[in-house]
Amino acid sequence: MSRLIIDHAQTVRSIVLQQLQAIPESWFDLRGEAFPNTIRWNVGHLAVAFEQFMPACIPNPRPLPASYADRFRTGTKPSDWTTPPPSKEDLLRHLGLQLETIAETDPGLLDGRFDSPVEMGPLAFTTVGELFQFVFFHEALHLGIISAMAKVVQAEADDRRKAV
Repeated sequence: MSRLIIDHAQTVRSIVLQQLQAIPESWFDLRGEAFPNTIRWNVGHLAVAFEQFMPACIPNPRPLPASYADRFRTGTKPSDWTTPPPSKEDLLRHLGLQLETIAETDPGLLDGRFDSPVEMGPLAFTTVGELFQFVFFHEALHLGIISAMAKVVQAEADDRRKAV
């Protein structure tokens, strides 16, 4: 079962990377009115969430640049940024390195139990596998948001072309 969980995580991250490759970088900083953040923020947030929770699950995840946490953690937003954000290429490179970390994960680690539950709001995870799975559930949620944002940007571009 633990191997299946890791395979699923690899599939989710691979789909994320494939979908992101198809989105033009020029769309990464556009924000529809219905969304509090941008595609770039959501992509960076995936990398930061992985780095935030994976040390509890697997040894030695590849570290992100220190600036990523300040820019992409929960509660941040692009309008607060005072320096240029990382490029699409840089973001995808880090997500790809994290995919390598997932692939290298020993399935036996997922059976481990925490000394005390890892709590996030109303959620409490007692095993490494539970937290590991949650990280990729969270990733799939953000992929849905990113996909919706890309559709809105595409629709707005189409509307502008029709108006001309």
